[in-house]
Amino acid sequence: MSRATTTAEQRLIGLVADAVRGPKREGLFALWLVVRSAEALLPPFPVSGKNHRRRLQALDARLASLALPGPLKRALTAARLHLEPATPAAAALVLSQLVAPAREVLGPEAGDAVTVAARSARLHL
Repeated sequence: MSRATTTAEQRLIGLVADAVRGPKREGLFALWLVVRSAEALLPPFPVSGKNHRRRLQALDARLASLALPGPLKRALTAARLHLEPATPAAAALVLSQLVAPAREVLGPEAGDAVTVAARSARLHL
């Protein structure tokens, strides 16, 4: 079953589209990838464990190729590790921990988008 794009994803996609080339745009793209992976674990249609592992492998490869600001890179790397258990609780934790680095490095709009995702994830716990 395919899932619709979430509100947070739509906001991040819009920010990526509006950003000029450079570290901020790559940071927004990387943030979107991680948010998308985390939200895919949430009900009502979570991805299977096998598909989640594939997503994490693809995420590793993609994040390695991006030029990201240090604080954001550390936050996304930690988030990636916390997504290993493939549970809604892990997704909620990751999203809540990404709010501050997103706001600090990428701006208030990115922080607000992740806040929306974190609030939505908490509703699924």
